[in-house]
Amino acid sequence: MHTHGELRIEPGEDTLAATREWLRPVRKALGPDFLSAYLTGSVLTQGFHPKRSRVNLLVVARELPPERLDALIDATPKSRRSPRFEPLFLTRHQIENSLDSFPIEWLEIKERHLRIEGEDIFGPLEVPRTHLRLQCEHELRAKNIRLRQSYLANRKHPAELEEQLRSAASGVATLFRTLLRLRGENPPSDNAHVIERVADVFHVDASGLLAAHLIRHSEVTRKRAEVVALYRKFMVEFDRLVSAIDGLPVK
Repeated sequence: MHTHGELRIEPGEDTLAATREWLRPVRKALGPDFLSAYLTGSVLTQGFHPKRSRVNLLVVARELPPERLDALIDATPKSRRSPRFEPLFLTRHQIENSLDSFPIEWLEIKERHLRIEGEDIFGPLEVPRTHLRLQCEHELRAKNIRLRQSYLANRKHPAELEEQLRSAASGVATLFRTLLRLRGENPPSDNAHVIERVADVFHVDASGLLAAHLIRHSEVTRKRAEVVALYRKFMVEFDRLVSAIDGLPVK
């Protein structure tokens, strides 16, 4: 087992055991095409909740021809019990040829992953940062537009707004870590601290920017008016943040 990056939090033994159990028939189905398997995403953060969060598992293969895909369909475990796995199957070729297309995603995985089995794919990889700033700005501006559109469509349906905040939380944290990397900083491992640092750096209100994170990780049942108020605060501060990133250098 190999770890990489300072952002990783060690998963619990139950999660690791369940991952190896899930992987066993999958590796058998891939046969000689199997290269490696990695845990990625929220399972390696402090905010991971075994009963609510999905376990992101990246499986890398030499090739994925149709007959291998058919074997995977039959072999992939389909238990609804926790933890729930969300696998991503890619070939080494796909990874190596998409580094410049998805620099944010691959930087996230390169800096925070846990190898469960197989060879080290990510150690020697260099993710180009040529378009990192532009991709980050594009994603932030697109999310900003979607937040406003969702508010227009769901202002009278707070449950929908709450779900929008919950689903946005992890993706937003990824972009916030990218903003800190663009400033030459190493992002904190905890998403809440990442959000607070971004709020401090770009002079926006942290309490508003934390709304999506709080919704995602809280067990509290909120009243309709409170959900709307949280959404409005998040939307306003997110808009202020997007305006503030114009000062970042284009690289």
